Amino acid sequence: MRGKIIDDCFRPAQALMRHADAIELLRSRIAPIAPSETVRLKAALGRILARPVAAAHPVPAHTNSAVDGYAFAYRDYDRDSGAAFEVSARAAAGHGLSVPPPPGTAVRIFTGAAMPPDLDTVAMQEDCTATGGAASRVRIPGGLKPGANVRGAGEDVAAGAELFAAGHVVRPQDLAALASIGLAEVDCFARLRLAIVSTGDELIRAGEADLASGQVYDANAPMLGGLAALAGCEAHDLGIWPDDADEVRARLAAAAETFDVILTSGGASRGEEDHMGAALAALGSRHFWQLAIKPGRPMMFGQIGRSIVAGLPGNPVAVFVCFLMYVWPLLRRLSGAPWPEPRRIPMRAAFELPGRKVGRREFWRGMLVETADGPAVDKFARDGSGLITGLRMADGLIDIPEEVDAVKRGDTVPFLPFTEFGILGR
Repeated sequence: MRGKIIDDCFRPAQALMRHADAIELLRSRIAPIAPSETVRLKAALGRILARPVAAAHPVPAHTNSAVDGYAFAYRDYDRDSGAAFEVSARAAAGHGLSVPPPPGTAVRIFTGAAMPPDLDTVAMQEDCTATGGAASRVRIPGGLKPGANVRGAGEDVAAGAELFAAGHVVRPQDLAALASIGLAEVDCFARLRLAIVSTGDELIRAGEADLASGQVYDANAPMLGGLAALAGCEAHDLGIWPDDADEVRARLAAAAETFDVILTSGGASRGEEDHMGAALAALGSRHFWQLAIKPGRPMMFGQIGRSIVAGLPGNPVAVFVCFLMYVWPLLRRLSGAPWPEPRRIPMRAAFELPGRKVGRREFWRGMLVETADGPAVDKFARDGSGLITGLRMADGLIDIPEEVDAVKRGDTVPFLPFTEFGILGR
């Protein structure tokens, strides 16, 4: 059974919303809606844990050798001059000794092998001199500390320790940690079912036909599909919907019966041909947001029963930025993760902008560059919301607060790497 968010949670607090106010509204009123399911470990990458995970036993499970060498009891060793030992046994990973070796002897040991009973220190084989037939004796030099080259049981993870909290997003290294405590499956939140809708009679899909006069290829749907997948959603492309009020309303009602989230691009304003907003208002609740940001500004949010509808602008750059800033964290939180606030890395500006209009938050496409003074970020020269080239060349977004009226070369600016959103670097 999927959960339900607060009714009418997208009602804006003011006519023109600042970025921070929009984030706070979403953060305060969005809650996880996905149920939990058991997932095999090999399928858990990128999934969100529904329950905490604790270690049932220590890791390593036994005290073992960190190197190939010779194990001995430190009490039989002279730190200043070293010691010579008879080699009484051999221990390999998975083939340890069940009984203590004779007192005063050493054991030939290999990396990962359990430490023999009563022995507590290992000398690296390259530091030792083996003599006698079949290397029956070994000379160990001085200078070793007690417990050298030994990994203690529980040194990595103690029994009972919590590895991950509920809401953690499973990474490749986490799969290793989960396997190391013996788990073959974990409880995760189910993926959100998300529908992607493009609107507008001017749109056609790439590969379907040549462009006619006034037509454009739909660049938003494939981009949103990729972004939604990186956000952990099960994304479904519902195609291009026509500029027909009755058709849009019928299709929207049907989609709301199936999908947790419906994500649209275009039709987020109040124009005569923007039928999505009217259909949403007729079927559920709808709120137009006017955001004091660039690119972006117009967005639409609403609900139809348990389904959430998010309407993005039509220009690709505005779609991309608004998705990252507002839809990405919304999807992660609905999916069971804590609200993700991307890290802003202070970077030196390799550009200058002598004057800008204050009062709105701007997100500029930025490219990482190397300068004589070290790493810096440069700004894509043009700000047009339809220039996909800027997204393709960028490494992230330069986040310019509302009150900043100019940027000088060498100033420190906040930089949001695309990697914060799971997007690979160039």
